[in-house]
Amino acid sequence: MTTSEMAGSEWTVADLLTHFGAIAHRRVRQEPAPGSATEQDVLAIHDREKRLYELVDGVLVEKAMGVQESFLAVFIAGLLREFAARQDLGFVLGADGMARLAPGLIRIPDVSFVSWRRVPQHRIPRVAMLGFAPGLAVEVLSPSNTREEMDRKLHDYFAAGVHLVWYVDPGNRTVQVLTAVAQATLLHEGQDLTGDPLLPGFVLPLRELFAQLED
Repeated sequence: MTTSEMAGSEWTVADLLTHFGAIAHRRVRQEPAPGSATEQDVLAIHDREKRLYELVDGVLVEKAMGVQESFLAVFIAGLLREFAARQDLGFVLGADGMARLAPGLIRIPDVSFVSWRRVPQHRIPRVAMLGFAPGLAVEVLSPSNTREEMDRKLHDYFAAGVHLVWYVDPGNRTVQVLTAVAQATLLHEGQDLTGDPLLPGFVLPLRELFAQLED
């Protein structure tokens, strides 16, 4: 069964494993049943329970983030916000900045950057979620993230028009920089993370980033 055919159909355990890998069972919401969830469910659960769920083909998958992941995401967001404001390039969203990448597909990057080119009025939209893809999506990997889950997310990002993705791995102290699904560069702790080509001039030494976990 194709992904589009599965939307609106109840998923089996085998379906979930195929699309998300051996994801923790607790992260997949069972009510509404996997395959039947809607965008309205995402917003209602957030308003009622303050919990973040991504929506993938009718399946609600809870956003995974621990203390270290949250800390690094906030640190990166602060640097990006300062840089973007100084250059008047756009705005930065945090870990509850939802984005509708396609009908029925909601992703929540840990950090995202939106260029003013997407918002000609130079005003931050007063909406529950973006109706388009951000230019940059940053994901700080958690131990509960699976390879299959992150691969699927990567395809979703670039299919929707994201230009740049950073996968930050606190465990290995690396950052994978992707400008397309098959165009990746792995940076190690002694190297610099740059914003090219989306945020030219932005530089973050990874040693400085990961040192925050020790300070």
